[in-house]
Amino acid sequence: MNDKKRQTKEELLADIEKLMQYEPSDKETINPRLLAYLDLDTLISIKTSLLKKAGRLSDEDKAWLQQFRKVE
Repeated sequence: MNDKKRQTKEELLADIEKLMQYEPSDKETINPRLLAYLDLDTLISIKTSLLKKAGRLSDEDKAWLQQFRKVE
């Protein structure tokens, strides 16, 4: 991320979705309606947490993240 330009909610959401993909074929997305309830700092915190855990998410973490998946 460019330190001079803060990411938008949509950009952060896209980054978080990529970090949540457990398999390359995983194409599920986060419900975009959540953007109305999550502020930038919360999204940044989620992204930072996922970056720290990348490649080592527990089943419990995966289950927690499932609540943010978009249901079609």
